[in-house]
Amino acid sequence: MSEQTQTPNNLAAYCWSIADLLRGDFKQSQYGRIILPFTLLRRLEGVLEASKDAVLAEYERVKNLNLPEEAQEKLILRATQIDGQGLSFFNTSKMDLSKLGEAGIKANLESYIQAFSKDAREIFEYFNFAEFIGQLNDADLLYKVVQKVRATDLSPKAISNHDMGLTFEELIRRFAEGSNETAGEHFTPRDIVRLTTALVFMEDDDALSKQGIIRTIYDPTAGTGGFLSSGMEYVLELNSGAKMIAYGQELNPESYAICKADMLIKGQEVDNIKLGNTLSNDQLYANKFDYMLSNPPFGVDWKKIESTIKDENTIKGFDGRFGPGLPRVSDGSLLFLMHLISKLRDSSDGGGRIGIILNGSPLFTGGAGSGESEIRRYILEADLLETIVALPTDMFYNTGIATYVWVLSNKKSQERKGKVQLINGVNLCGKMRKSLGSKRNEMSADDIATIIRTFGAFEVVDARPVADFVGEKPAEVKSSRGRQAANPKAEVVKTFASKIFANHEFGYRRITIERPLRESYQFSDERLAELRFANKPLNAPMKWIYETYGHAWADDVQAEGYGQLTEHAVEIRAYLKSHYSELKEKQIKDLLDSKLWLDCLQTYLLGISLQSIIGAEQCDDMNGYDAVLNKACKTLDIKLDAKDKKAITDAVSWKNPAAEKVIKKIHKAKANPLYGLFEVERDGKKQTVEYKPDGDLRDNENVSLDPTQTVNALNEAYFMKEVQPHVPDAWIDASKTDAKDGEVGIVGYEIPFNRHFYQYQPPRDLAEIDADLDAVSAEIMELLREVHS
Repeated sequence: MSEQTQTPNNLAAYCWSIADLLRGDFKQSQYGRIILPFTLLRRLEGVLEASKDAVLAEYERVKNLNLPEEAQEKLILRATQIDGQGLSFFNTSKMDLSKLGEAGIKANLESYIQAFSKDAREIFEYFNFAEFIGQLNDADLLYKVVQKVRATDLSPKAISNHDMGLTFEELIRRFAEGSNETAGEHFTPRDIVRLTTALVFMEDDDALSKQGIIRTIYDPTAGTGGFLSSGMEYVLELNSGAKMIAYGQELNPESYAICKADMLIKGQEVDNIKLGNTLSNDQLYANKFDYMLSNPPFGVDWKKIESTIKDENTIKGFDGRFGPGLPRVSDGSLLFLMHLISKLRDSSDGGGRIGIILNGSPLFTGGAGSGESEIRRYILEADLLETIVALPTDMFYNTGIATYVWVLSNKKSQERKGKVQLINGVNLCGKMRKSLGSKRNEMSADDIATIIRTFGAFEVVDARPVADFVGEKPAEVKSSRGRQAANPKAEVVKTFASKIFANHEFGYRRITIERPLRESYQFSDERLAELRFANKPLNAPMKWIYETYGHAWADDVQAEGYGQLTEHAVEIRAYLKSHYSELKEKQIKDLLDSKLWLDCLQTYLLGISLQSIIGAEQCDDMNGYDAVLNKACKTLDIKLDAKDKKAITDAVSWKNPAAEKVIKKIHKAKANPLYGLFEVERDGKKQTVEYKPDGDLRDNENVSLDPTQTVNALNEAYFMKEVQPHVPDAWIDASKTDAKDGEVGIVGYEIPFNRHFYQYQPPRDLAEIDADLDAVSAEIMELLREVHS
């Protein structure tokens, strides 16, 4: 290529033209796995050209010193210095792409790759480059590809580090878009990268404009390095004299290789890019950073590393990364967020900023006291959250779900302190000409600028049509298939809006509302008959066995035969296996053992004896039950153990809304009905009683936080307004307190984004709907007449 045409886009197009040679012998998704390492190889060769002779001479000197590889590399790296500037890699081979020959090209190329220093060599290893070299050689394409690659000049004289970085990024993009099925695993769309980067960096534009400024940027889910490159590019455009030091960690070996190659091309310290699971093996554990950007995987579980994460949470607490709490194992998104927060540079050292892309679940999943809620609580009470931007759907290659950009900082400006800005950008997008996987929408520069301006101005924007901000978007082409409604539903106007909230407005206190238990009891034959059978899960199988084989059993524990099932064991076991598959082997053995049947019969006979004294009438006051039962036992000279008493009580009692309230305890304290202490008149005198709560009637109410009032005042005012008028006998359970502040009610936080931006759309007029139905009915009748005729 001529130097005049060596722009990043033209260079990328030329490099990608290697695909013309690969077509037919390789899949489209494999093109990038060949083109990227060859492009990297050609660039490294160009960078090393100036110091090649010095490196070879130094290598000849040190190779016989019997030094470890690491020590040899340090000595050889000195030879790469030119005008005081050294490189972070070298190659000790006398060959280059022009000297590989044709006959032994496979062996020569492999030898050439092995002569690179460790960091550079490792990149090719993670690309599985040797495997593709073999496949190219088998297809008789290796020599042709090498000749194509060496035909362009990728040396620093021909193309700068910055432009080479842009070229490599374009190749990465083409690779990702050609691998739609896996693109989302390692590549974030450029429009989302630009938006997130600008949101994170724009607040520091003044500081970043200073000469000689040095800052760090980190991505714990680095992928192919898109966020790192975007951050460096943003600062370079703002201040060419600034220096950004990139750090990252990536789990996928191939993505790691691409990221490391990109950083090598850009002149970064590639040792700062690590391979491994960030959550279970943080290889940059001692580092703090100025800026952090991340697009962690959505909804991926962390079961494989559960024990490691839980150990850190339990042992280290807030000294580790996961002190605030742990989300459910099915979604690790919030683990990445806590990891990033732990990496923020201390505010005393200038602080840091975070931009992370999350799906909708971290906004609201988990009730008060859950791990997710406690994480949100920590973030909001520590005043770390600046803004959340709702993105359009269908923005990512591998999912069409709703996504959000969270921006956090421990150095908020004065006007943002104690506040969070929510920006609804779901309609700021346009349709792509061609979908890429699940990505059907893209954000234009104007769309991104609208969000950036709104965030920068920190202003409330009432819902207004998107056209007011970015002009008219092309109308969506709608399907003309099927019958069209005579009165179609009015098109919903797409809007853009921004709102600002105080941190505490996302918080609430969950109070538990109890209602009294009301029970009746009756020693009837039907209820006592239940005592013949054990509780679930043995209850139903025992009833079937009794109905099938127990009709001749005598109700006498001394009589032979009761519960004897040996001769029917085979058919009973077969029936239980087919109809009660949830039963375990031990439970089946118990069912076939006469001991279980005799124990139940013993309890049943006790109930029958008590019936002879107590009678079979229904009683709707459970408060006298113990006295009646004890009196009957005394008359019969029976001593009930706890197990039998519970079994009999469960059998003869039931909840009855018309029965009297069951008293749990009598108190000497004054009545306080709001908290379950009621004044009643019993036996001619007033007493303060506490009722047993009915678990089935238990409810929870969420009371909004308000730091201007006391907790009890808020809870009681809410209870008297929203609960007491509807259920006068209810009370607040004062024993349910928050673990942190000890106050009544458990604190929770959620960010109901959609609720805050919901716009009511009135339904169609009933007359229009009736007209449509009449038209359809008439059309159906006409079609039926045609069929009959």
